[in-house]
Amino acid sequence: MATPLVLGPMLRYVDDTSASIWVETRADGVVSVHADGRSWQARTFAVHGHHFALVEVDGLEPGSVSPYSVEIDGVRVWPEPDSQYPASVIATRAPGRRSRIAYGSCRTSVPHDRSGNRTHGVDSLRAFALAVADGREARPDLLLFLGDQVYADSTTKEMQEFIRSRRDIHEEPGKELKDFEEYAHLYQLAWSDDANRWLLSSVPSAMIFDDHDIRDDWNASLDWKKDIQATSWWHERIVAGLASYWVYQHLGNLSPRERAADEMWQQVTGRRDGASPDLTAVLDAFADRCDKDPDSYLWSYSRDFDGTRLIVLDSRAARDLTPSARGLLDAQELRWFDDHMRGGFRHVLIATSLPFLLPLGLHHVEAWDEAIAQGAWGRPAAWVGERLRRAFDLEHWGAFQNSFQAVAGIATELADGDRGPAPQTVTFLSGDVHFSYLAEVERQSGSRIVQAVCSPMRNPLPRFLRWFSVVMSYGAATPMGAAAAHSAKVPDPPFRWKTVKGPWFDNNVALLVDGPDGLTMTWHTGVVEDGDELHPRLEEVASITVPAERDATVSS
Repeated sequence: MATPLVLGPMLRYVDDTSASIWVETRADGVVSVHADGRSWQARTFAVHGHHFALVEVDGLEPGSVSPYSVEIDGVRVWPEPDSQYPASVIATRAPGRRSRIAYGSCRTSVPHDRSGNRTHGVDSLRAFALAVADGREARPDLLLFLGDQVYADSTTKEMQEFIRSRRDIHEEPGKELKDFEEYAHLYQLAWSDDANRWLLSSVPSAMIFDDHDIRDDWNASLDWKKDIQATSWWHERIVAGLASYWVYQHLGNLSPRERAADEMWQQVTGRRDGASPDLTAVLDAFADRCDKDPDSYLWSYSRDFDGTRLIVLDSRAARDLTPSARGLLDAQELRWFDDHMRGGFRHVLIATSLPFLLPLGLHHVEAWDEAIAQGAWGRPAAWVGERLRRAFDLEHWGAFQNSFQAVAGIATELADGDRGPAPQTVTFLSGDVHFSYLAEVERQSGSRIVQAVCSPMRNPLPRFLRWFSVVMSYGAATPMGAAAAHSAKVPDPPFRWKTVKGPWFDNNVALLVDGPDGLTMTWHTGVVEDGDELHPRLEEVASITVPAERDATVSS
């Protein structure tokens, strides 16, 4: 008999006294969480025939670690019988404890067998989960997923089999996702692996989307949006993508206070008759509105830990594509970001799926391409610039100079102590580019400004594209890119930066540790030994400490 639990439990937002536990169930029902002799429960809500619940666990002791179980309508569904993994736990924040954050992006969902590992590499997240389960790696305080947890536009054989079971795959949108039902199946493929499912049940997680959660180059330009809107299938895709993102990813990002103020969550909690609400119509309308009017909803969020502020930025849905005001952040989100960039913390972490500091050569190329696509060299060159932008994914921060210059200025003010006591570091955490590296802004005083990229978790670049990425990003690309940018009258960046470590192209999960000596960042990959494809060993790729003292050098 099939278990009534489809996905989860996933431990999402956790603070010093509360936790949020998310599940997807097979049918309408009451979900209860049991820990330390107490219980908490919530009724499911429905979206497109799928059933979900988020249980708010409160009244916990700070710094406590509590094993928990889950029941649906009185039937125990977690832990699973004969599980090989340790008990799932709720670990609340302890005052004064420094943070350990694991992060990364870009993870495809293919089997963890020889074939899957040959085509997509070993899943670094699975290797990390196994190491945490075995006690070989300490449990982090947070798993931070920086986009492309699911690929709606580049589907696996398993996903395509599901698509074929319900529609003609030769009709638009073909092998790409069409609707909420297909998104639900894609999330099931992404989160049902046993090791990662256990990890997500025991470590709090925070998430933000990137383009492949919806489609490659999502909101790259106004011309791109006009072209995609002219297709027969886009409206259903964007509504399903944003609606499913709210349910599967965004809801768990919110604190209890933020959830209580969320317009969609109010639809869940506002029923007084105890019945299970069906959000299908209102959530679809909400998603449609969010696409048409990005100012109507804020996907970005912020969390404060002891001595650390984490700011998670939406760098996709909130873009302003109007040529005269083109920005990777629209005016509302930029104001929100400006308000949250304050001193008084040891570290300010800015999580944005797209690297803020690309290798300098590539940054110049993207800035040049934006300028010519905007008409700096006339209409024929503008057509070429738009084609280049789409062909080579030239749509990162460098390709949105208004936003880049504004954020660079805000980060510099923070690092200089103009926004309160300066932190030790202003650190950008990113993914997306399918190679990892650490870069640092060249500064003589004030806080360090660094960029730490971890990508991919499981979706490596083909070898010929690795070579292309290195050529485009380093060496002669820097002076050539700068010359091209100057020829299009692109303003110089307000500072220079250089790559301190990298690039490397392994499937990676990164671990950031706030220690007394500074921020230590370690990248890990999974290695198969003796043909045991299901149990890869976690192996260190690189480790770098950004020291607390300004005069000390970055060490590896």
